[in-house]
Amino acid sequence: MEMNILEEKKGRLVFELEGVDHTFCNALKDELWNDKTISISTYAIEHPLTPKPKFVVEGDDPKKSLQEASTRLQKKNKDLQATIKKL
Repeated sequence: MEMNILEEKKGRLVFELEGVDHTFCNALKDELWNDKTISISTYAIEHPLTPKPKFVVEGDDPKKSLQEASTRLQKKNKDLQATIKKL
C-alpha cells in the first residue's frame, strides 16, 4: 500500500491510498470517526477501473489521528486472528 499526501495544512489532511478497496477504506474511515477530535473523515473512489481512494480528514491533528486509527485497526486485526485460531 502506498500513501500519497495531496494536501497537508493545519487541521486538514488529503491523501490517496494505492492498492486498497472499499473494505479497507470503510474500516479506516469508521475508525477515524471513533476519534472525538475528528470533524470530517470521508473518502471517494472516482473510477472503479483506477481505484485510488482519496481521503479527506479534518480535525485537531489529522496526521496523529490517522496514526492512532491505524494502530487501533492493527490491534483489532490481531485480536480477530487470535479468535479465528481458537476455532
